[in-house]
Amino acid sequence: VLKLFKLLHRTRQEVFKNDNRALEAARQKINEEFKNNQGETSEEKINELLKMASDVEVILRTSVIQAVHTDSDKI
Repeated sequence: VLKLFKLLHRTRQEVFKNDNRALEAARQKINEEFKNNQGETSEEKINELLKMASDVEVILRTSVIQAVHTDSDKI
């Protein structure tokens, strides 16, 4: 669980580099989701939550695009 938590935060830092608002929002959401499920004892539910977190990490890493504004008419 801790390994996946750290991986999500590393992915967040890479994907949202230089976007403080997105970095903070993602940090809060990751921490909130892990804290909300901290007391979960059902092995089936824990495995389901871990699978979902893993899927989120893959989606962040492969599907999120950060555009950079370079000129008045270019991104």
